[in-house]
Parts: sequence; C-alpha cells; structure tokens
Amino acid sequence: MAKDEINAFLGAGTAYQGKLHFQGSVRIDGVFHGEVTSEGTLVVGQEADVQGTINVGQLVLSGRMTGEVHAREKIVLHRTANLQGCLFTPVLVVEEGAVVEGSITMNGSPKAETVAE
Repeated sequence: MAKDEINAFLGAGTAYQGKLHFQGSVRIDGVFHGEVTSEGTLVVGQEADVQGTINVGQLVLSGRMTGEVHAREKIVLHRTANLQGCLFTPVLVVEEGAVVEGSITMNGSPKAETVAE
C-alpha cells in the first residue's frame, strides 16, 4: 500500500458521531462529532465539519474543525481551513487565507532539541 493511500473515506452528505480509531490515512468530507485517535494521517476535506478531540500523527485540514487537536508530526492548514480551538504540534504549515481562532502550542521534537557537541 502506498504511504499516501486513503484507507477509509467518510463522504460528503453523511454525519457520524462517536470514536474513530484507524491506521494509515482517513479522509472526512462529511460531519463528524467525537474523538479521533490514530498514529496516521487525518485529511479533512473542504466541505467537512469536524468537532471534538483529535489525536493523530498528521492533520491536513481544508474544512472546518472545532476542538482540541494534537498532532505528533505536523498540521497543514490549507487556505480554506477554519479551525477554532487549541493546536498542539511540532510543525505547523498555514496557507494564506486559513483561519485559526484559539491557541497554538508548538513544542519541537526531541531530535530538534538535540545539540551536537
């Protein structure tokens, strides 16, 4: 399986509520309220509305998200992204036009903090 391959797709026009645990990559284009946990990548499409607690390896956001987001590797906010809440990530990429309302905490990875002597 290719690294960028989507394992599951929650399509537009659908609504989900609860807990989502996955491996690999999942794309949400509908409405999701609840908790997402994964070491993988969560892709939130432009028409999506996600609310809850997110704890993933990477987040790629193009739609609307409300809540607390923890990404161990990286968060990418595309120009259509609208995020309200708290972000915790070592790397943040924000395209011009993206909206963030809340707090951002960026703590570098242990490798970045290591100083060669």
